[in-house]
Amino acid sequence: MSQWSKNNDVLSTMNRGNPCESGLCTLCRADCSGKCETWLSSLKGRSLLYPRDFGTVTAGSNNTCHVGVSYNSLRIQGYNYGADGMAQGLSSNPDNCLFTKVNLETSFGNEDPVKCRLPLMTGALGSTFIAAKYWDSFAIGGSLAGIPVVVGENVVGVDRQSKLTGKKITKAPELDRRVETYLRYHDGYGAIIVQMNVEDTRNGVAEYVINRYGDKVCMELKWGQGAKNIGGEIEVDSLEYAQFLKNRGYLVDPDPEDPKVQHAFKSGAVRSFARHSRLGYTDLSSEAQVQENFMQSVAHLRKLGYKRISLKTGSYGMEALAMSIKYASDANLDLLTIDGSGGGTGMSPWNMMETWGVPSILLHAKAREYAALLAARGRKVVDMSFAGGFAREDHVFKAMALGAPFVKLICMGRAIMIPGFLGANIEGALHPERKAQVHGNWDIIPKAVSDLGKSPEQIFACYEDVKKKVGSKEIKNIPYGAIAFCTLADKLAAGLQQLLAGARRFNLNDLARCDISAANRETALETGVGFITDVQDETAKKILEA
Repeated sequence: MSQWSKNNDVLSTMNRGNPCESGLCTLCRADCSGKCETWLSSLKGRSLLYPRDFGTVTAGSNNTCHVGVSYNSLRIQGYNYGADGMAQGLSSNPDNCLFTKVNLETSFGNEDPVKCRLPLMTGALGSTFIAAKYWDSFAIGGSLAGIPVVVGENVVGVDRQSKLTGKKITKAPELDRRVETYLRYHDGYGAIIVQMNVEDTRNGVAEYVINRYGDKVCMELKWGQGAKNIGGEIEVDSLEYAQFLKNRGYLVDPDPEDPKVQHAFKSGAVRSFARHSRLGYTDLSSEAQVQENFMQSVAHLRKLGYKRISLKTGSYGMEALAMSIKYASDANLDLLTIDGSGGGTGMSPWNMMETWGVPSILLHAKAREYAALLAARGRKVVDMSFAGGFAREDHVFKAMALGAPFVKLICMGRAIMIPGFLGANIEGALHPERKAQVHGNWDIIPKAVSDLGKSPEQIFACYEDVKKKVGSKEIKNIPYGAIAFCTLADKLAAGLQQLLAGARRFNLNDLARCDISAANRETALETGVGFITDVQDETAKKILEA
């Protein structure tokens, strides 16, 4: 069983499509009936950490994927003695050194740090319709799990119910829905982050948000993402909506106001329109100008009253990477998310996704190198989040170790959306009267789900945990997608605790680069992580020679 295989007999999981490095299918469908590892983890939770059919099987690993430079070519170190990072008051004895006692809490930020129960955050879920459809599941699930959730770009601009007065937003019901859904269950862990691009800046989104929500929201500036090197995109199949978007100031292709295009649409030759955002900084031609513009943008947000500001950058080259780290640190930002190629998308040109940008592991390795250069000069380095094709607990461990001590969170996009889809499909099938409301895609429950039970209490491993948190009355208002979200989060948390315990790290903050090794020489060269048999080799020889 290779991690690149479509089937995993040990876990009884299967990819519908072709799996990528994350283990997800390259094309993840909201109506999928299963059952990749992330899909099944959203139901079974931490039990999927183990091989199936205990008592009748044995299982063996097939480590055949350590080819080339990728996160899969990193290995997790384990140690045979010691216990670092035990909670205060606990002695390092076997009765206390249990994996369940590993502290996974983290925080990011400066004057007013954000506490997180897990080192996870969502990717930016913006104007793509799939984000809007399943937002309740994503936002409520993330809020209950205690992790940051990001409202992506263009949400206001594409909202036909929003209102602009003098080209500035004065009414934004969809943005309000997204923010308020998260805040409804927020208990002090995690944060709601609103992302802002060129059009959002023009529309006055920052001013609207601060006036309505004050310091309850973190504002994120956006330079780019790992999936594409042009602005955000959506596809619409309505001529009227396409014209609305063009009037909002977007590029719409083909032009819905062109009479020839209108005729082609009516005749069926043109069936949809693509809405595009603008590239940023097109009026600037030097690094110094970019720096000045960026600092002015941050100063404007500070003047408006924002206490927490973050930056999201994409898989550009080394110059842009260095600029993002340096400027974010100089501006005293709270978080910098670095998204490598290999990340996901709601809509991007496919061949652009396949061929542009710096692959995640290379970008992240350089980000850590550059951060260390700043730190060596005595500079405070911005807290960072790594993104770009992560789905499992071992991905979280490896990426955080690679970026230690600067990386505080791992950003998951497509993987953490799957439980929202799955839960909605189950809720719609079990309760047909709610199918349209929750955007369910199933009429009947597939066998992979019915094998687990017939009720939500039986199907979702973490149902009772969520019920205990919100109460027996409020559980009726929690979408099944949010319960599935919490179930997946619990699996990722338990798996990460086990990996950390094996590395004798009982506090996430103690994770270090020495806790991973490279499975081939090329990966060691490109990442600066030691080759697997070179790590501790000198110590080993001293033991033998003593």
